[in-house]
Amino acid sequence: MRSNISSGSELESSIGFSRAVRIGNLLAVASTAPVAADGSVAAPGDVYGQTRRCLQIIAAAMGAAGLGMGDVIRTRIMLTDIDTWRDAAKAHRELFCRSKPACTFVEVSRFIDPRWLVEVEADGVFGGAATTPGAETARSRPMASLDDA
Repeated sequence: MRSNISSGSELESSIGFSRAVRIGNLLAVASTAPVAADGSVAAPGDVYGQTRRCLQIIAAAMGAAGLGMGDVIRTRIMLTDIDTWRDAAKAHRELFCRSKPACTFVEVSRFIDPRWLVEVEADGVFGGAATTPGAETARSRPMASLDDA
């Protein structure tokens, strides 16, 4: 079954997208820009602040779907200047230091609004550690080396 989640953004109807879409136990949150509650650009010129705002919007979408940020299994961070990745990573680490989802950083040429320095996407899963009562909390395991294969 498909369930669309709206944030109420004017862009959703003009573009034809949903803030998030759930199919089965998967939730995909659309690329999220650093838009303040009043519609202005959040934290102008500040990659760290803009990344935090993107993650706040994603957290609201996850919550509307019944998930928490601990249920995020993958993030994608798009930056207009890849040299600023550490600023975005700082905001990401503050939120995901325990659950550590898979994460990708990429550089893009620009966004719809040239004042946006970053956009973030996230994917979550229902039935993971954060939403399943009694389930283990997230933990990390080192990857096996190629020599072990």
